[in-house]
Amino acid sequence: MTRIYDALEENVLASDGAMGTQLQEIGLTDGGAPELWNVEHPEKIEEVLEAYAAAGARFITTNTFGATHGRLALHGLETRVHELNKAGAEIAKRVASRHPGTFVMGDVGPSGDLMDPMGTLTPESAQALFAEQIRGLVDGGVDAILIETMSDLSEVEAAVNAAKEVAPELPIIATMSFDTNLRTMMGVKPAAAVTYLSSIGVRIIGANCGRGTDEMKLIAQEMVDARPEGVFIITQSNSGLPKLVGDTFIYEGTPEEMAKYAIDMKAIGVNIVGSCCGSTPAHTKAIAAAIA
Repeated sequence: MTRIYDALEENVLASDGAMGTQLQEIGLTDGGAPELWNVEHPEKIEEVLEAYAAAGARFITTNTFGATHGRLALHGLETRVHELNKAGAEIAKRVASRHPGTFVMGDVGPSGDLMDPMGTLTPESAQALFAEQIRGLVDGGVDAILIETMSDLSEVEAAVNAAKEVAPELPIIATMSFDTNLRTMMGVKPAAAVTYLSSIGVRIIGANCGRGTDEMKLIAQEMVDARPEGVFIITQSNSGLPKLVGDTFIYEGTPEEMAKYAIDMKAIGVNIVGSCCGSTPAHTKAIAAAIA
């Protein structure tokens, strides 16, 4: 699957934005499992992804962020890991088929458990957990595995090993979330993430979520400076900082601000520019236009 790498050699490309924000707009309640919508409301998931692809996203993300055994168990859905991941991938592939040159990223989020010695997950148990999810994504036809919003390099490595085990031919994309003093919750710095993840064979590495576009510029610069040859950088910033209005968090970043962020990312040397929490297809359209 060199098509993704070839595309990135040629152009800076846009990826999509938030899924959760969009689903809450159309009726998902806070307590519900978004992944269940892959089978109960597939047309709504397709609608969201179609809007992102139509806005210019060349990378769209399956609705499977929390579709690991442990996270689905919180909703009594732990026996449906393969079904929900495969369904999520198939929806995204349908959308991509209508937009030539669009790639589907199979979304793998954090397991929700800490790695040993602070938690109960071992490298082996974590790899098995992620492999179960990735099998469903691969059976649904994804073009790449996206391991995102991670804070612990050992958990990322377990997911990378699972992807290599299940689908050695697929590109792996790995992003970490840097929140505190430009470090992840587990203390990982951007340059260290790039150095380590590239050493275990990941060729698309980056940052998502975080504290807004200003911090993402600093993170992106560190990542670009640290990358070895053949490695691509992806950034997916939140749409500004969240602000509590009543009992709801509102993200204040406008599409115009995200366009400026996209121009900055391209100038720094980032290869894939997307957005995260609080963003909409309008933000994606602004990003895609800015980097075109």
